[in-house]
Amino acid sequence: MVYVIPAIFLVVFVFAAVKKVKIYDEFSAGVKEAVSFTISLIPCLAAIFMMCAVFEKSGLSNALTNLLSPAFGFLGIPPELTKLVLIKPFSGSGSLAYLNAIIAEHGADSYIARCACVCFGSSETVFYISAVYFAGLKVKKLAVPIVIVLISTLISTILACLLCNIM
Repeated sequence: MVYVIPAIFLVVFVFAAVKKVKIYDEFSAGVKEAVSFTISLIPCLAAIFMMCAVFEKSGLSNALTNLLSPAFGFLGIPPELTKLVLIKPFSGSGSLAYLNAIIAEHGADSYIARCACVCFGSSETVFYISAVYFAGLKVKKLAVPIVIVLISTLISTILACLLCNIM
């Protein structure tokens, strides 16, 4: 495995030499595009970070947790995971803090901790990834793909808890 990355570089350099590509010029052009792309991401990422802070500080997170806990329980998701499930699409570090709290409270080998770990590992920070991906594509119609991903995340969470219950 130690030789994989050097081997990839070697293959790329040999391929570029065969095709007579000016490697340094192409690399510089790619870096120039990456810098402008990164700068274009700043407003999207700032909006996502502010949205996370407002969601938590406004009390909306706690209100939504209390409101959805019974529904999640009905779907087979332990009510203790509600806040984790709600925070994960917004913030990876915030959901990691909830995951750590769940493990500390319930124990690493508990059903709830296993569910929390599987749910954490099998989902993504939807809004952050959407901001990065769609900023690069300059797509403005975000609602449909985001709703589809959120529904998929909920279904995968339900299935993860079901599998943890079986195992």
